[in-house]
Amino acid sequence: MSGSRPESPAPRRWLREHGLLLVNGALFVAFLVGMTITGWHVASNEAVRHGESPEPLSAYLVSGDFYEAVFENWESEFLQMGSYVVLTVFLFQKGSSESKPLNKPAPQDEDPRKHQSDPRAPWPVRRGGLPLLMYENSLFILFMVLFVGSFLAHAASGASAYSEELRMHGQPEVGAVEYMGTAQFWFESFQNWQSEFMVVALLIGVAVYLRQRGSPESKPVHAPHDETGD
Repeated sequence: MSGSRPESPAPRRWLREHGLLLVNGALFVAFLVGMTITGWHVASNEAVRHGESPEPLSAYLVSGDFYEAVFENWESEFLQMGSYVVLTVFLFQKGSSESKPLNKPAPQDEDPRKHQSDPRAPWPVRRGGLPLLMYENSLFILFMVLFVGSFLAHAASGASAYSEELRMHGQPEVGAVEYMGTAQFWFESFQNWQSEFMVVALLIGVAVYLRQRGSPESKPVHAPHDETGD
């Protein structure tokens, strides 16, 4: 057809279709590497201050310090996203693009069982029964499984790092369960949890009044402040 845009080459089209995931994945890797290198230097400096030899990178990568730093942050991210997914099922915020509409049905609430005969519907929808029950709650289930896993990994690796510090002061080591009973463990968790929910609350609130043209996280720039949802 004359005037139609030429189709992009396959690799370029694939990159465009997956750019948001790819860029965020690349940023994750870059920041994880940055955290690893700077954390290694901090651990080595700490060892020198205690009269020990600097720690090689290979040793730091299997240490409690490294894994505790990773998992205490992952834990808060998974808790934030899992909570947000389930809270937006039941709760609303008038005027926010982050909320479902207040006074009209949302497509997310439609019963998927009405689409069992749709050949393009995902397999669990066409199958029905327990597979569908699990699938229609799968996003929340995934984040909660990841949260619990990260929470337990934080406890185990944090206990290792905490015990290393105790050994330096001639005190007995602690296990993961004991560590979960310390103020240190909950301080590490709460300092991350509070920041995650602060950001979510801020996004929900400012999305009522502020805009970002072109972003699906924002209402259209011309939309009135009281327009709720997409």
